Amino acid sequence: MLNKKEQRLRRARQTRIRIAKLGAARLTVHRTNQHIYATIISGDGARVLATASTQESEVRGNVKGGNAEAAALIGKRIAEKAKAAGVEKVAFDRAGFAYHGRVKALAEAAREAGLQF
Repeated sequence: MLNKKEQRLRRARQTRIRIAKLGAARLTVHRTNQHIYATIISGDGARVLATASTQESEVRGNVKGGNAEAAALIGKRIAEKAKAAGVEKVAFDRAGFAYHGRVKALAEAAREAGLQF
């Protein structure tokens, strides 16, 4: 019997296999109870192109904790950083988390800021 974390990691592994076949840069999201993190990883998986999180000093003063409002701000920041790094299209890797709440808020904010996935 798999526990909750093992189930999430199993889902994440399957998603990453599918994304690797595409060869596209991926926007991966990780959330904890207090924070949310977004990272853009190159198509070959060798380099981190951009990161954003609620632990950054510029963000920490503006938002409190890892709520949907904070996730939307991180989505906007990661899209801006991706464009600065020359990335327009990404594959969304939700890391096994449900596309709901904070994960959804981050994805929608990144789309609105011009990132395509």
